[in-house]
Amino acid sequence: MYLPPAFREDDHAVLHEAMREARLANLVTMTPEGLVATPLPLFLAAEEGPHGTLYGHVARANPQWKLPPQGEALALFTGPHGYVSPSWYPSKAEHHKVVPTWNYVAVHAYGPVELFEDADRLLSVVSRLTALHEGPRAQPWSVSDAPADFIRAQLRGIIGLRLPITRLEGKRKLSQNRSEADRAGVAAGLAASENPDDQAVARLMG
Repeated sequence: MYLPPAFREDDHAVLHEAMREARLANLVTMTPEGLVATPLPLFLAAEEGPHGTLYGHVARANPQWKLPPQGEALALFTGPHGYVSPSWYPSKAEHHKVVPTWNYVAVHAYGPVELFEDADRLLSVVSRLTALHEGPRAQPWSVSDAPADFIRAQLRGIIGLRLPITRLEGKRKLSQNRSEADRAGVAAGLAASENPDDQAVARLMG
């Protein structure tokens, strides 16, 4: 990922939070048949390894797991993002030397993919993923709410994956390269949008 110094983010706590907030990632692997990608919900075990470890699963019918990966895999997490109009810059009225851009948060996690089919490990991954996303609900659903034999049958249809992160890159492009007045103008413009992503970017700029 292209990382100009103004936008580079190296704080693991910030990067891990961005990954959790993104919730869905794209897992990209290079295979003998070329690049393959799958959108996946992943959870982060931050305590495992120097950069954390990702866990998830793919459908057994998904050919990606059957194609031997060449080198590291890449998990792409995209956070809030929004279009930035030049009209939001006060400097536009001064010299008109402004162009559109895009503000966003992105995290790239690299590492080897380890695949597993052990039913107990799969159950642990599915249970943790479910608890993570059901937790905020008023009446959270649990894997244990379903019949055990039904769950065991469902587990036979998936392949677990573990990705110990060897390299973590983060970018928070939030108009840090603009003047204070221009940043305030962008934040106000995004905050006034009806798009939730725009509003989220505005809050990050605050």
